[in-house]
Amino acid sequence: ASPSPERAPRLTVIGTGYLGATHAVAMAYLGFEVLGVDIDQRKVDLLNEGTVPFFEPGLPEKLDEALASGRLRFTTDLDEAAEFGDVHFVCVGTPQQMGSEAADLRFVDSAFTELARRITRKVLLVGKSTVPIGTAERLTTLVQEISPLGAELEVAWNPEFLREGFAVQDTLHPDRLVFGVTSAWAEDRLRAAFEPILAEGTPLIVTDLATAELVKSAANSFLATKISYINAMSEVCEATGADVIRLAEALGLDERIGSKFLKPGLGFGGGCLPKDIRSFKHRAEELGIGEAVAFLGEVDAINVRRRLRTVALIRQVAGGDLMGVRVAALGAAFKPDSDDVRDAPALDVARMLYLEGAIVSVYDPEASVNAHRVYPDLEYAASLDQALAGAEVTVLLTEWQEFRTADPAQMGAQVRTRTVVDTRNALDADRFRAAGWDYWALGRPHTAPVPVPVVVSNRSQAAGRVVDKSADLPC
Repeated sequence: ASPSPERAPRLTVIGTGYLGATHAVAMAYLGFEVLGVDIDQRKVDLLNEGTVPFFEPGLPEKLDEALASGRLRFTTDLDEAAEFGDVHFVCVGTPQQMGSEAADLRFVDSAFTELARRITRKVLLVGKSTVPIGTAERLTTLVQEISPLGAELEVAWNPEFLREGFAVQDTLHPDRLVFGVTSAWAEDRLRAAFEPILAEGTPLIVTDLATAELVKSAANSFLATKISYINAMSEVCEATGADVIRLAEALGLDERIGSKFLKPGLGFGGGCLPKDIRSFKHRAEELGIGEAVAFLGEVDAINVRRRLRTVALIRQVAGGDLMGVRVAALGAAFKPDSDDVRDAPALDVARMLYLEGAIVSVYDPEASVNAHRVYPDLEYAASLDQALAGAEVTVLLTEWQEFRTADPAQMGAQVRTRTVVDTRNALDADRFRAAGWDYWALGRPHTAPVPVPVVVSNRSQAAGRVVDKSADLPC
């Protein structure tokens, strides 16, 4: 569906990072006139040329279509944006403050205030960034003091629920929309801005500003809690010999619990969940209700502990000492189908292995460039085969489809020792064991590999660890 011409507002999107660029492209694709705004001239130039400055499946194609339609362009000119837009979406980042768990709201404050001082007609300012409860109310007072419009300038909040790797789908076909508004006029403007999406029957929650802000924080906190819960059970399984995969399957069949986000492994990372739960906890403490969400501290601690447990398991299978051990680290991004390495468990583990003396070769299909910026001292391979060459331990850290579907026999031909640690419980354990791999995974009992037929195994102790000479032979 396309927006009604007589109702369609012109949209600006302030901030063209992951959220902003995706929102701008999607809204133009839906038929709106959209102006994307950023202070970074290079980013603006790239987008105007049809280049997405980050990896997100499907977005480059939608950008090309939106640019070709003439409905989308990008600029650094806020004066132009203030004149252009009827509804302004603020999509700037809210990273964690240095030395604090609080959210850094400088970019949000700047975007709202710089817009407000330029606005001379009745428009709607809409926040999409994840912010602490009370931010929208504070910003409303701030912009009304600055803007020539005074109290006529309204602020609304429309939280985003994007999943990296599925952002285009989640923007065009969201599972719900939330409008935090203070007037019927603001609700009407947002309904007009999302008319094609609402026409599909998308559920809509219209509420106050504080509730709209809280929805995102509460959702991310719940998801993080569910992930950390099953990883806590993984620790119990490791201590008792139980199998966390069978446990998760049994729990997931309970309709009150469900199987989504109940996947044990290395834990969560990225630019949202870790900093959002910390910011939420910090804000609750500021409000004097810290005890209500104190459990989020343990959720965070469990998640960080998974990284330490992973290194301990790799050290164990390497014979107790990582010094000089060649490790193929498969994955750097915090999740597949993304090049985001912010707070990425995979990259964190690779770095810890390196600091213990391992010779680490990292391969990620999309995130190696970003990973190199964070940890330039690590070695980055250009292909899976290059990463595997001569490896004594292979570690799956990000469950890219390339790794999940790779042939264990062909992988075995590249490595020195067929030992694999599956930190995401994503590989077919039986296939790897059948190909002669010693398969290890977090939270699962260890089973010896199936001997490879015909190939004669010549095992010897080297540097305190088992070396399988048959791994040097072709399969």
